[in-house]
Amino acid sequence: MTAPEPHSLQAKAALFDLDGTLVATEHRSRAAWTRLFTTHGLPVDDALLATFVGRRGQEALADHVDRFGGPTVDELFEEACGYLMGPDSPPPYAVPGAADLLADLHGRGVPLAVVTSGLRAHATELLEHVGGAELFQVIVTAEDVQAGKPDPQGYLAACRALGVHPADGIAFEDAPAGVRAAAAAGLRCVALTTTHPAADLAHADVVVPDLTTLRWARDAEDR
Repeated sequence: MTAPEPHSLQAKAALFDLDGTLVATEHRSRAAWTRLFTTHGLPVDDALLATFVGRRGQEALADHVDRFGGPTVDELFEEACGYLMGPDSPPPYAVPGAADLLADLHGRGVPLAVVTSGLRAHATELLEHVGGAELFQVIVTAEDVQAGKPDPQGYLAACRALGVHPADGIAFEDAPAGVRAAAAAGLRCVALTTTHPAADLAHADVVVPDLTTLRWARDAEDR
């Protein structure tokens, strides 16, 4: 079996999704959402769980709240967060290549941002697995936008904060909602097949299995 060919990239800024892109968390999220639905006596399957990937939890829950027969979206989200942060929740881990790529970009002085559908406290904790929040000039979380992915608000806010035009940046994503958000913002997008098959990510500019095959070009001639 041959190794995937490396992809050479260059941009004025790199903007990363977090869950599934830098840190593997889908197994934790699936467990938390599954427990939420089953605790309330509701059936859950892969198709339902897929509706939560890459989106703000409250917005995804709003699509299903009527099935719960009483609790509000905020109450259900708080319950799910309790399961996610509980002692029996499976641990997260760095996506292959994430820590090395971030260290390389940070060392080169490439402006970095995180644009996540998660909460800030959650993001800060997860980023410890890939070098820490201090690597990033900008972190945009669910609390910072009115609409989550696939709306481009988060990516546009990050570009403004970095002082970079979207056309000069590149986004890294793992979910269709994130790929659509990046495209709507005017960013190029690299998609990872860590949580979705390549066919679901076809609108990305580049699709790779993880971050190990990526290298940052030093200049235009190096691409």
